[in-house]
Amino acid sequence: MNTKALKKLNYSLTLASTAAEGKNFGCIVNSLHQVTSSSPQKFSLSLHNDSATCAAIKKSSVLAVTLLGKDCPKEIVNEFGYKSGRAVDKFASFPFETDAQGCPFLKKDMVARLAFKVLEQVAVGTHTLFICELADAELLDEGDCLTVKEYETRGADVPPAAPVYHELDANAGWKCTVCGYVRLSDEIPDDYICPICRAPRSKFVKR
Repeated sequence: MNTKALKKLNYSLTLASTAAEGKNFGCIVNSLHQVTSSSPQKFSLSLHNDSATCAAIKKSSVLAVTLLGKDCPKEIVNEFGYKSGRAVDKFASFPFETDAQGCPFLKKDMVARLAFKVLEQVAVGTHTLFICELADAELLDEGDCLTVKEYETRGADVPPAAPVYHELDANAGWKCTVCGYVRLSDEIPDDYICPICRAPRSKFVKR
């Protein structure tokens, strides 16, 4: 099988977010798809089971999804795509609002906001597939959404928990057993310190 064929597909980068047990959670994904056109519209969204956002959505059964604008700064992708919600409050670094369902969302640098209610959860190996019903929608900007291919032209790798294929192997890198941060490299220095929770090299395991 030539997995490079999958690179011909393109996906929008979105920020999926929710609140559970008094905390805000969010992560960058590229797996949002509309599956029905009849009202209320149904969508699917998959998240890695290791994601703190995935666990939070399972508890709250509601979520907001904002579509990243084409010029969305790398700081947003870095915060929500590469850090663990178990170790940091990702929303603390940005101005955010809360929708009618209590889900936090960013407005700046986003082009649209969608609000969902979870109808079903389906276990799909390392991921959970959420079948959702659209509850609300808001246009935030007239610009286009940032896609995976456009983000890669910036010379950046798609976040490691992204549900769809990208160049790195799904098990690439080293994972911090304390906070879940993933370092995308073949080797890791003996004196390496986790940039999120400050755990030492001994707390990292090969994925």
